[in-house]
Amino acid sequence: MADRGFTDQLKGKAKEVIGEVTGDDRIKAKGLAEQVIGKAKEVAADVKDAMEDVAEKTREKLNKE
Repeated sequence: MADRGFTDQLKGKAKEVIGEVTGDDRIKAKGLAEQVIGKAKEVAADVKDAMEDVAEKTREKLNKE
């Protein structure tokens, strides 16, 4: 995932602010939820990258032996 959830976090923050300004708790809650989803996507992408690095290093080590 290229943006690692950044877009979801940004859209969520915008909705949160709009909900806060307009007093619409539903929009505010949707914005907060989108931010959480975006952060989860970001963390998942980081974990995936780390696991790919571990797998590559393991393959390299096994090929040397």
